[in-house]
Amino acid sequence: MRFFARFAPASMAILLLGACSIFPKPEPQETYRLPVTALPRADAQPVNWSLRVDTPQGGRMIDSARIVVLPQGDVVTVYRGARWSDPATTLIRNRLVDAFRDDGRVAAVSSDDSSIQADYILTGDMRAFQSEYQGDHPVVVIRFDARLISNAGLRIIATHRFEITQPVNGSAVPQVVTAFGQASDALAAQLVSWTLQQPARNRQASN
Repeated sequence: MRFFARFAPASMAILLLGACSIFPKPEPQETYRLPVTALPRADAQPVNWSLRVDTPQGGRMIDSARIVVLPQGDVVTVYRGARWSDPATTLIRNRLVDAFRDDGRVAAVSSDDSSIQADYILTGDMRAFQSEYQGDHPVVVIRFDARLISNAGLRIIATHRFEITQPVNGSAVPQVVTAFGQASDALAAQLVSWTLQQPARNRQASN
């Protein structure tokens, strides 16, 4: 009896160790930042209004750190062993903030991470942030429904749907990530140009 009591804890530890080994090991994860290219500084007059860029809304698959791929039709899956450093909606918000600062015409740019008030708010809905296979070749697709809101009365002064497609130079995850960066750069450039035109158009329409 004493013998059993003396060795029972060691025996139990061996049994538990053996039981743990039947569970699969966690799959190693590679974490990717969104590649970015700085916009050239605009050679134009700065504007006299401030801007806050809010994190866009997105569905469950988009508002996550998973890298989404549609291999065929409406089948939705993710790249195994790979993830973004932040949810895709946060990546796009940060890219847009950087793009406005690179451009330089809006001197006061903030995001919804702070409680700073601004004259205008850029927000929207992320409808797609994924790679889609067209035949045997993946293409990165970003769809963004933008809304520019005037803080005076919180009214929408402009809306626009942006759709970017960027072919992937290969099918490996790093190549897909590079294409996401190129598509995001294109979206940022178009959004900066569009946003800067709207307040003047709104004032003209109000006169």
